[in-house]
Amino acid sequence: MNVRIIIALAASAVLIGWAFWFVSAKPQENGAGVTAPTATIVDGKQFVDITAKGGYSPRVVVAKAGIPTILRVTTNGTFDCSASVVIPKLSYQKFLQPSGTEDIAISAEQAQGTLQGLCAMGMYNFQIKFE
Repeated sequence: MNVRIIIALAASAVLIGWAFWFVSAKPQENGAGVTAPTATIVDGKQFVDITAKGGYSPRVVVAKAGIPTILRVTTNGTFDCSASVVIPKLSYQKFLQPSGTEDIAISAEQAQGTLQGLCAMGMYNFQIKFE
């Protein structure tokens, strides 16, 4: 092969790798100086709000353990993989409407430890840390 072609391919690979790293690099949640959002408690129930579009936001939420919880997943023109929510611990799986809010009930018994949610392909995820 021509040396110029090899150099061009190597440079392209480095640039593409750098672009993927740059796009996927996010600030570490729950790291030094960064605090995870918390759930809100109203009339003995706590509410966790997650937005689904191009992933889930926030990715980590801290909630109080042992309290009945409503997970509210909001979509707004969501047509990507994050419109499909899977929560293995709850045996929950659903394709959400492109726009709207889906309330998912979590009993006080289920509101323990870390609850992991993800899209059907496993590309996007979120966590609720019950403490």
